[in-house]
Amino acid sequence: MIHKTIKLLLIGLILFTPIAFGAMELWALSIMELGILLIIILWAIETGIVRFLASEKSFGSAITNPPSAIPMVLLALFLLLILFQMFPLPSGILKIISPKTFALRSALSLEPSVSSFPLSFYPLLTRIEFFKWLTLVGLFIFLLGWKPLEQSDRTKKQLLVAVMTAGVLESLYGMFEFFSGHRHILHLPAEAMISSVTGTFINRNYFAGYLLMVIPLSMGFLFSREAGRTGRYRGWRHGLSSLDGKTLLIGFGVIVMILGLLFSASRMGIVSLLLAFTLISLFFRNPWKARTFSRGVILILGLAVLWAAWIGLDAVINRFFTASESFKERWEFWANTFQIFKDFPMFGSGLGTFIQVFPMYRSFHITGLVTHSENDFLQLLSEVGALGAGLLAILFFFLAWKVFSGIRALSSGEPVRYIALGGGVGILALMLHSLVERNIQVPANAFLYTFIFALVLRIAPIRKEKKPS
Repeated sequence: MIHKTIKLLLIGLILFTPIAFGAMELWALSIMELGILLIIILWAIETGIVRFLASEKSFGSAITNPPSAIPMVLLALFLLLILFQMFPLPSGILKIISPKTFALRSALSLEPSVSSFPLSFYPLLTRIEFFKWLTLVGLFIFLLGWKPLEQSDRTKKQLLVAVMTAGVLESLYGMFEFFSGHRHILHLPAEAMISSVTGTFINRNYFAGYLLMVIPLSMGFLFSREAGRTGRYRGWRHGLSSLDGKTLLIGFGVIVMILGLLFSASRMGIVSLLLAFTLISLFFRNPWKARTFSRGVILILGLAVLWAAWIGLDAVINRFFTASESFKERWEFWANTFQIFKDFPMFGSGLGTFIQVFPMYRSFHITGLVTHSENDFLQLLSEVGALGAGLLAILFFFLAWKVFSGIRALSSGEPVRYIALGGGVGILALMLHSLVERNIQVPANAFLYTFIFALVLRIAPIRKEKKPS
Protein backbone atom coordinates (compact mmCIF):
# COMPACT_ATOMS: atom_id res chain seq x y z
CA MET A 1 0.00 0.00 0.00
CA ILE A 2 2.80 2.43 0.87
CA HIS A 3 4.61 1.58 -2.36
CA LYS A 4 1.48 2.26 -4.41
CA THR A 5 0.85 5.53 -2.58
CA ILE A 6 4.42 6.70 -3.22
CA LYS A 7 4.13 5.77 -6.89
CA LEU A 8 0.84 7.62 -7.28
CA LEU A 9 2.26 10.71 -5.59
CA LEU A 10 5.32 10.63 -7.85
CA ILE A 11 3.16 10.26 -10.96
CA GLY A 12 0.93 13.08 -9.69
CA LEU A 13 3.93 15.39 -9.30
CA ILE A 14 5.24 14.46 -12.76
CA LEU A 15 1.89 15.53 -14.24
CA PHE A 16 1.25 18.48 -11.92
CA THR A 17 4.54 20.37 -12.06
CA PRO A 18 4.45 21.29 -15.79
CA ILE A 19 0.69 21.89 -15.90
CA ALA A 20 0.74 24.38 -12.99
CA PHE A 21 2.55 27.05 -15.05
CA GLY A 22 5.79 25.08 -14.71
CA ALA A 23 5.37 25.35 -10.91
CA MET A 24 6.70 28.92 -11.15
CA GLU A 25 4.02 30.35 -8.86
CA LEU A 26 4.71 30.16 -5.13
CA TRP A 27 1.58 28.09 -4.46
CA ALA A 28 2.55 25.53 -7.10
CA LEU A 29 6.14 25.39 -5.83
CA SER A 30 4.82 24.85 -2.30
CA ILE A 31 2.60 21.97 -3.46
CA MET A 32 5.59 20.40 -5.23
CA GLU A 33 7.72 20.70 -2.10
CA LEU A 34 4.98 19.31 0.14
CA GLY A 35 4.44 16.41 -2.28
CA ILE A 36 8.14 15.54 -2.24
CA LEU A 37 8.20 15.82 1.56
CA LEU A 38 5.25 13.44 1.85
CA ILE A 39 6.96 10.96 -0.50
CA ILE A 40 10.13 11.06 1.61
CA ILE A 41 8.15 10.52 4.84
CA LEU A 42 6.30 7.53 3.35
CA TRP A 43 9.58 6.14 2.02
CA ALA A 44 11.13 6.44 5.47
CA ILE A 45 8.18 4.57 6.96
CA GLU A 46 8.39 1.91 4.25
CA THR A 47 12.15 1.52 4.75
CA GLY A 48 11.69 1.21 8.51
CA ILE A 49 9.10 -1.54 8.06
CA VAL A 50 11.30 -3.44 5.59
CA ARG A 51 14.33 -3.19 7.88
CA PHE A 52 12.26 -4.43 10.82
CA LEU A 53 11.01 -7.41 8.84
CA ALA A 54 14.52 -8.07 7.54
CA SER A 55 15.87 -8.19 11.09
CA GLU A 56 13.03 -10.48 12.14
CA LYS A 57 13.18 -12.86 9.18
CA SER A 58 16.89 -12.55 8.33
CA PHE A 59 16.63 -11.46 4.72
CA GLY A 60 18.63 -8.24 5.06
CA SER A 61 20.23 -8.85 1.64
CA ALA A 62 16.94 -7.76 0.08
CA ILE A 63 17.50 -4.19 1.22
CA THR A 64 18.86 -1.79 -1.34
CA ASN A 65 22.44 -0.61 -0.88
CA PRO A 66 22.68 2.99 0.29
CA PRO A 67 23.62 5.68 -2.27
CA SER A 68 27.28 6.46 -2.89
CA ALA A 69 28.82 8.65 -0.19
CA ILE A 70 30.58 11.11 -2.53
CA PRO A 71 27.41 12.68 -4.07
CA MET A 72 25.80 12.87 -0.63
CA VAL A 73 28.81 14.68 0.83
CA LEU A 74 28.96 17.16 -2.07
CA LEU A 75 25.23 17.89 -1.85
CA ALA A 76 25.46 18.32 1.92
CA LEU A 77 28.37 20.75 1.55
CA PHE A 78 26.44 22.78 -1.01
CA LEU A 79 23.38 23.02 1.24
CA LEU A 80 25.58 23.99 4.17
CA LEU A 81 27.08 26.75 2.04
CA ILE A 82 23.59 28.14 1.36
CA LEU A 83 22.80 28.03 5.08
CA PHE A 84 26.08 29.85 5.70
CA GLN A 85 24.96 32.57 3.27
CA MET A 86 21.92 33.24 5.47
CA PHE A 87 23.76 33.17 8.79
CA PRO A 88 24.58 36.65 10.22
CA LEU A 89 28.35 37.15 10.46
CA PRO A 90 30.28 39.74 12.47
CA SER A 91 31.09 42.71 10.29
CA GLY A 92 34.83 42.16 10.78
CA ILE A 93 34.65 38.62 9.36
CA LEU A 94 32.28 39.70 6.60
CA LYS A 95 34.67 42.45 5.54
CA ILE A 96 37.45 39.87 5.11
CA ILE A 97 35.60 37.08 3.27
CA SER A 98 33.28 39.28 1.17
CA PRO A 99 34.34 42.96 1.05
CA LYS A 100 31.66 43.91 -1.49
CA THR A 101 28.89 42.44 0.64
CA PHE A 102 30.19 44.38 3.63
CA ALA A 103 30.37 47.63 1.64
CA LEU A 104 26.84 47.27 0.23
CA ARG A 105 25.35 46.14 3.53
CA SER A 106 26.96 49.01 5.40
CA ALA A 107 25.87 51.59 2.83
CA LEU A 108 22.27 50.34 2.63
CA SER A 109 21.74 49.51 6.29
CA LEU A 110 19.10 51.60 8.03
CA GLU A 111 20.76 50.86 11.37
CA PRO A 112 24.46 51.82 11.25
CA SER A 113 25.00 50.29 14.70
CA VAL A 114 24.22 46.75 13.43
CA SER A 115 27.40 44.71 13.83
CA SER A 116 26.50 41.57 11.87
CA PHE A 117 25.19 40.90 8.37
CA PRO A 118 24.51 37.74 6.32
CA LEU A 119 26.43 36.97 3.12
CA SER A 120 23.15 36.82 1.20
CA PHE A 121 22.06 40.18 -0.10
CA TYR A 122 18.38 39.18 0.34
CA PRO A 123 18.07 36.27 2.85
CA LEU A 124 14.34 35.73 2.26
CA LEU A 125 14.90 34.86 -1.41
CA THR A 126 17.83 32.66 -0.44
CA ARG A 127 15.62 30.85 2.06
CA ILE A 128 13.00 30.15 -0.62
CA GLU A 129 15.64 28.79 -3.00
CA PHE A 130 17.23 26.78 -0.20
CA PHE A 131 14.00 24.91 0.49
CA LYS A 132 13.56 24.24 -3.23
CA TRP A 133 17.07 22.79 -3.46
CA LEU A 134 16.58 20.86 -0.22
CA THR A 135 13.41 19.15 -1.47
CA LEU A 136 15.02 18.32 -4.83
CA VAL A 137 18.05 16.86 -3.06
CA GLY A 138 15.64 14.83 -0.94
CA LEU A 139 13.87 13.63 -4.09
CA PHE A 140 17.21 12.66 -5.62
CA ILE A 141 18.25 10.66 -2.56
CA PHE A 142 14.82 9.00 -2.41
CA LEU A 143 15.01 7.92 -6.05
CA LEU A 144 18.52 6.54 -5.57
CA GLY A 145 17.32 4.44 -2.64
CA TRP A 146 13.75 3.50 -3.62
CA LYS A 147 13.85 -0.26 -4.16
CA PRO A 148 10.84 -0.60 -6.58
CA LEU A 149 12.66 1.60 -9.08
CA GLU A 150 15.33 -1.11 -9.20
CA GLN A 151 13.26 -4.27 -8.96
CA SER A 152 10.03 -3.44 -10.78
CA ASP A 153 10.10 -2.93 -14.56
CA ARG A 154 6.39 -2.15 -14.36
CA THR A 155 7.04 0.78 -12.01
CA LYS A 156 9.70 2.18 -14.34
CA LYS A 157 7.37 1.87 -17.33
CA GLN A 158 4.51 3.57 -15.49
CA LEU A 159 6.75 6.49 -14.54
CA LEU A 160 8.08 6.76 -18.09
CA VAL A 161 4.53 6.76 -19.46
CA ALA A 162 3.64 9.54 -17.00
CA VAL A 163 6.59 11.67 -18.20
CA MET A 164 5.70 11.11 -21.83
CA THR A 165 2.01 11.80 -21.19
CA ALA A 166 2.91 15.15 -19.60
CA GLY A 167 5.01 16.08 -22.64
CA VAL A 168 2.35 15.08 -25.15
CA LEU A 169 -0.46 16.87 -23.28
CA GLU A 170 1.65 20.02 -22.99
CA SER A 171 2.38 19.94 -26.73
CA LEU A 172 -1.21 19.27 -27.79
CA TYR A 173 -2.58 21.94 -25.47
CA GLY A 174 0.01 24.47 -26.55
CA MET A 175 -0.64 23.89 -30.26
CA PHE A 176 -4.39 24.11 -29.71
CA GLU A 177 -4.13 27.45 -27.90
CA PHE A 178 -1.74 28.90 -30.49
CA PHE A 179 -3.31 27.71 -33.74
CA SER A 180 -6.93 28.11 -32.63
CA GLY A 181 -6.37 31.75 -31.68
CA HIS A 182 -7.80 31.15 -28.20
CA ARG A 183 -4.45 32.24 -26.69
CA HIS A 184 -4.96 31.28 -23.04
CA ILE A 185 -2.66 29.64 -20.50
CA LEU A 186 -5.17 27.57 -18.58
CA HIS A 187 -7.71 30.12 -17.26
CA LEU A 188 -5.55 33.20 -17.89
CA PRO A 189 -5.97 35.28 -21.07
CA ALA A 190 -2.46 35.55 -22.56
CA GLU A 191 -2.86 37.14 -25.97
CA ALA A 192 0.25 39.28 -25.51
CA MET A 193 2.34 36.39 -24.13
CA ILE A 194 1.53 33.64 -26.63
CA SER A 195 3.40 34.36 -29.86
CA SER A 196 4.25 30.66 -30.26
CA VAL A 197 3.47 27.30 -28.66
CA THR A 198 4.19 27.40 -24.92
CA GLY A 199 1.97 24.70 -23.43
CA THR A 200 0.99 25.77 -19.92
CA PHE A 201 4.40 27.40 -19.36
CA ILE A 202 4.63 31.19 -19.30
CA ASN A 203 7.65 31.23 -21.62
CA ARG A 204 8.43 29.38 -24.83
CA ASN A 205 11.96 28.56 -23.68
CA TYR A 206 10.81 26.95 -20.43
CA PHE A 207 8.44 24.79 -22.48
CA ALA A 208 11.18 23.91 -24.98
CA GLY A 209 13.56 23.01 -22.15
CA TYR A 210 10.99 20.64 -20.68
CA LEU A 211 10.45 18.87 -24.00
CA LEU A 212 14.20 18.61 -24.56
CA MET A 213 14.29 16.16 -21.67
CA VAL A 214 11.06 14.32 -22.45
CA ILE A 215 11.67 13.67 -26.17
CA PRO A 216 15.03 11.81 -25.89
CA LEU A 217 13.75 9.82 -22.90
CA SER A 218 10.63 8.87 -24.89
CA MET A 219 12.82 7.84 -27.84
CA GLY A 220 14.75 5.58 -25.48
CA PHE A 221 11.48 4.12 -24.20
CA LEU A 222 10.32 3.52 -27.78
CA PHE A 223 13.51 1.69 -28.80
CA SER A 224 13.60 -0.27 -25.55
CA ARG A 225 10.27 -1.85 -26.43
CA GLU A 226 11.63 -3.14 -29.73
CA ALA A 227 14.85 -4.36 -28.13
CA GLY A 228 12.87 -6.14 -25.43
CA ARG A 229 10.63 -7.86 -27.97
CA THR A 230 13.21 -9.09 -30.49
CA GLY A 231 16.33 -9.38 -28.34
CA ARG A 232 18.14 -7.05 -30.72
CA TYR A 233 17.23 -4.20 -33.04
CA ARG A 234 17.32 -5.49 -36.64
CA GLY A 235 16.84 -2.33 -38.65
CA TRP A 236 14.02 -0.03 -39.61
CA ARG A 237 12.27 -2.39 -42.07
CA HIS A 238 12.01 -5.14 -39.50
CA GLY A 239 11.04 -2.57 -36.90
CA LEU A 240 8.19 -1.17 -39.01
CA SER A 241 6.82 -4.61 -39.80
CA SER A 242 6.77 -5.68 -36.16
CA LEU A 243 5.26 -2.55 -34.60
CA ASP A 244 2.25 -3.01 -32.34
CA GLY A 245 -0.39 -0.46 -31.39
CA LYS A 246 1.34 0.75 -28.21
CA THR A 247 4.64 1.26 -30.01
CA LEU A 248 2.93 3.22 -32.79
CA LEU A 249 1.20 5.35 -30.17
CA ILE A 250 4.52 6.12 -28.47
CA GLY A 251 6.09 6.99 -31.83
CA PHE A 252 3.18 9.30 -32.65
CA GLY A 253 3.53 10.94 -29.24
CA VAL A 254 7.21 11.64 -29.92
CA ILE A 255 6.31 13.25 -33.26
CA VAL A 256 3.69 15.43 -31.53
CA MET A 257 6.26 16.61 -28.99
CA ILE A 258 8.77 17.41 -31.73
CA LEU A 259 6.06 19.48 -33.42
CA GLY A 260 5.40 21.28 -30.14
CA LEU A 261 9.08 22.12 -29.72
CA LEU A 262 9.47 23.29 -33.33
CA PHE A 263 6.45 25.59 -33.08
CA SER A 264 7.68 26.97 -29.77
CA ALA A 265 10.12 28.87 -32.03
CA SER A 266 12.80 28.57 -29.34
CA ARG A 267 15.95 28.91 -31.42
CA MET A 268 18.36 27.29 -29.01
CA GLY A 269 15.72 24.73 -28.15
CA ILE A 270 15.50 23.67 -31.80
CA VAL A 271 19.30 23.61 -32.16
CA SER A 272 19.58 21.52 -28.98
CA LEU A 273 16.90 19.14 -30.29
CA LEU A 274 18.79 18.61 -33.55
CA LEU A 275 22.02 17.95 -31.66
CA ALA A 276 20.16 15.57 -29.34
CA PHE A 277 18.79 13.62 -32.30
CA THR A 278 22.27 13.48 -33.81
CA LEU A 279 23.54 11.82 -30.63
CA ILE A 280 20.52 9.51 -30.43
CA SER A 281 20.92 8.43 -34.03
CA LEU A 282 24.56 7.58 -33.30
CA PHE A 283 23.87 5.74 -30.04
CA PHE A 284 20.79 3.88 -31.33
CA ARG A 285 22.36 2.68 -34.58
CA ASN A 286 22.16 -1.01 -35.48
CA PRO A 287 25.17 -2.70 -33.81
CA TRP A 288 25.05 -5.66 -36.21
CA LYS A 289 25.42 -3.61 -39.40
CA ALA A 290 28.03 -1.08 -40.45
CA ARG A 291 25.75 1.95 -40.33
CA THR A 292 26.64 5.36 -39.00
CA PHE A 293 23.12 6.43 -38.03
CA SER A 294 19.91 4.83 -36.86
CA ARG A 295 17.38 4.95 -39.66
CA GLY A 296 14.47 4.70 -37.25
CA VAL A 297 15.55 7.86 -35.41
CA ILE A 298 16.01 9.76 -38.67
CA LEU A 299 12.60 8.55 -39.89
CA ILE A 300 10.79 9.88 -36.79
CA LEU A 301 12.54 13.25 -36.95
CA GLY A 302 11.94 13.46 -40.71
CA LEU A 303 8.22 12.76 -40.37
CA ALA A 304 7.90 15.44 -37.68
CA VAL A 305 9.78 18.04 -39.75
CA LEU A 306 7.72 17.25 -42.88
CA TRP A 307 4.49 17.57 -40.93
CA ALA A 308 5.67 20.88 -39.44
CA ALA A 309 6.68 22.15 -42.90
CA TRP A 310 3.24 21.24 -44.23
CA ILE A 311 1.64 23.31 -41.44
CA GLY A 312 4.08 26.16 -42.03
CA LEU A 313 7.46 27.02 -40.52
CA ASP A 314 7.80 30.60 -41.78
CA ALA A 315 7.46 32.20 -38.33
CA VAL A 316 9.94 29.73 -36.87
CA ILE A 317 12.51 30.32 -39.61
CA ASN A 318 12.13 34.09 -39.32
CA ARG A 319 13.12 33.88 -35.65
CA PHE A 320 16.57 32.64 -36.66
CA PHE A 321 17.19 35.80 -38.70
CA THR A 322 17.07 37.84 -35.48
CA ALA A 323 19.52 35.56 -33.66
CA SER A 324 22.44 38.02 -33.93
CA GLU A 325 20.46 40.81 -32.24
CA SER A 326 19.31 38.47 -29.50
CA PHE A 327 22.89 37.31 -28.92
CA LYS A 328 24.06 40.92 -28.48
CA GLU A 329 21.39 41.47 -25.83
CA ARG A 330 22.36 38.28 -24.04
CA TRP A 331 26.03 39.23 -24.15
CA GLU A 332 25.20 42.39 -22.18
CA PHE A 333 23.33 40.29 -19.61
CA TRP A 334 26.29 37.90 -19.32
CA ALA A 335 28.86 40.70 -19.00
CA ASN A 336 26.89 42.35 -16.19
CA THR A 337 26.31 39.02 -14.45
CA PHE A 338 30.00 38.20 -14.63
CA GLN A 339 30.70 41.53 -12.96
CA ILE A 340 28.54 40.36 -10.04
CA PHE A 341 30.69 37.26 -9.78
CA LYS A 342 33.85 39.38 -9.80
CA ASP A 343 32.53 41.35 -6.82
CA PHE A 344 31.33 38.22 -4.96
CA PRO A 345 33.91 35.68 -6.14
CA MET A 346 34.06 33.10 -3.36
CA PHE A 347 30.64 32.89 -1.68
CA GLY A 348 28.39 34.70 -4.18
CA SER A 349 25.71 37.30 -3.55
CA GLY A 350 23.25 34.73 -2.17
CA LEU A 351 21.25 31.99 -3.85
CA GLY A 352 18.18 33.48 -5.53
CA THR A 353 19.28 37.10 -5.11
CA PHE A 354 19.99 37.87 -8.78
CA ILE A 355 16.72 39.76 -9.20
CA GLN A 356 17.75 42.13 -6.37
CA VAL A 357 21.44 42.50 -7.17
CA PHE A 358 21.39 42.80 -10.96
CA PRO A 359 19.87 46.34 -11.11
CA MET A 360 23.01 47.67 -9.42
CA TYR A 361 25.15 46.25 -12.25
CA ARG A 362 22.90 46.78 -15.25
CA SER A 363 24.68 48.85 -17.90
CA PHE A 364 21.87 49.08 -20.46
CA HIS A 365 18.26 50.18 -20.61
CA ILE A 366 15.50 47.60 -20.53
CA THR A 367 11.77 47.80 -19.90
CA GLY A 368 10.54 45.69 -17.04
CA LEU A 369 12.17 43.64 -14.30
CA VAL A 370 15.17 41.40 -15.05
CA THR A 371 14.53 38.07 -13.32
CA HIS A 372 17.36 35.97 -14.79
CA SER A 373 20.64 36.31 -16.67
CA GLU A 374 19.76 34.15 -19.73
CA ASN A 375 22.41 31.65 -18.58
CA ASP A 376 21.66 29.28 -15.70
CA PHE A 377 25.30 28.48 -14.98
CA LEU A 378 26.58 32.05 -15.02
CA GLN A 379 23.73 33.17 -12.78
CA LEU A 380 24.40 30.32 -10.36
CA LEU A 381 28.08 31.30 -10.33
CA SER A 382 27.17 34.86 -9.37
CA GLU A 383 24.81 33.68 -6.61
CA VAL A 384 26.86 30.93 -4.94
CA GLY A 385 30.37 31.93 -6.01
CA ALA A 386 33.26 29.74 -7.10
CA LEU A 387 32.90 27.56 -4.00
CA GLY A 388 29.27 26.59 -4.58
CA ALA A 389 29.63 26.29 -8.36
CA GLY A 390 32.76 24.18 -7.89
CA LEU A 391 30.93 21.74 -5.61
CA LEU A 392 28.11 21.33 -8.14
CA ALA A 393 30.56 20.95 -11.04
CA ILE A 394 32.45 18.17 -9.24
CA LEU A 395 29.13 16.49 -8.41
CA PHE A 396 27.92 16.64 -12.01
CA PHE A 397 31.11 15.25 -13.54
CA PHE A 398 31.29 12.49 -10.94
CA LEU A 399 27.70 11.42 -11.64
CA ALA A 400 28.20 11.78 -15.41
CA TRP A 401 31.22 9.49 -15.17
CA LYS A 402 29.13 6.93 -13.27
CA VAL A 403 26.40 7.10 -15.91
CA PHE A 404 28.88 6.80 -18.78
CA SER A 405 30.71 3.85 -17.25
CA GLY A 406 27.43 2.14 -16.38
CA ILE A 407 25.97 2.53 -19.88
CA ARG A 408 29.16 1.17 -21.42
CA ALA A 409 28.67 -2.00 -19.36
CA LEU A 410 25.19 -2.58 -20.83
CA SER A 411 24.93 -4.87 -23.83
CA SER A 412 23.54 -3.33 -27.05
CA GLY A 413 20.48 -5.58 -27.01
CA GLU A 414 19.48 -4.75 -23.43
CA PRO A 415 16.25 -2.67 -23.37
CA VAL A 416 17.21 -0.41 -20.46
CA ARG A 417 20.31 0.72 -22.35
CA TYR A 418 18.11 2.78 -24.67
CA ILE A 419 16.26 4.36 -21.74
CA ALA A 420 19.55 5.26 -20.05
CA LEU A 421 20.96 6.72 -23.27
CA GLY A 422 17.78 8.68 -23.96
CA GLY A 423 17.73 10.08 -20.45
CA GLY A 424 21.41 11.00 -20.61
CA VAL A 425 20.98 12.78 -23.94
CA GLY A 426 17.99 14.67 -22.52
CA ILE A 427 20.11 15.90 -19.60
CA LEU A 428 22.85 17.10 -21.95
CA ALA A 429 20.31 18.79 -24.24
CA LEU A 430 18.80 20.75 -21.34
CA MET A 431 22.22 21.85 -20.13
CA LEU A 432 23.15 23.01 -23.63
CA HIS A 433 19.92 24.98 -23.82
CA SER A 434 20.63 26.46 -20.37
CA LEU A 435 23.77 28.15 -21.70
CA VAL A 436 21.57 30.84 -23.25
CA GLU A 437 18.28 30.45 -21.39
CA ARG A 438 16.68 29.94 -17.99
CA ASN A 439 15.77 26.29 -17.51
CA ILE A 440 17.07 24.59 -14.39
CA GLN A 441 15.65 27.42 -12.27
CA VAL A 442 12.13 26.53 -13.47
CA PRO A 443 10.78 24.14 -10.77
CA ALA A 444 9.03 21.80 -13.24
CA ASN A 445 12.20 21.46 -15.29
CA ALA A 446 14.36 21.05 -12.18
CA PHE A 447 11.99 18.34 -10.90
CA LEU A 448 12.14 16.39 -14.18
CA TYR A 449 15.91 16.89 -14.47
CA THR A 450 16.34 15.40 -10.98
CA PHE A 451 14.02 12.49 -11.78
CA ILE A 452 15.74 11.60 -15.06
CA PHE A 453 19.25 11.89 -13.62
CA ALA A 454 18.36 9.59 -10.73
CA LEU A 455 16.59 7.15 -13.06
CA VAL A 456 19.61 6.88 -15.36
CA LEU A 457 21.92 6.39 -12.37
CA ARG A 458 19.69 3.58 -11.07
CA ILE A 459 19.52 1.80 -14.42
CA ALA A 460 23.16 1.71 -15.51
CA PRO A 461 25.10 0.67 -12.37
CA ILE A 462 22.44 -1.80 -11.27
CA ARG A 463 22.47 -3.60 -14.59
CA LYS A 464 26.25 -3.53 -14.51
CA GLU A 465 26.20 -5.40 -11.20
CA LYS A 466 23.80 -8.01 -12.57
CA LYS A 467 25.96 -8.91 -15.56
CA PRO A 468 27.43 -12.41 -15.31
CA SER A 469 31.11 -12.57 -14.40
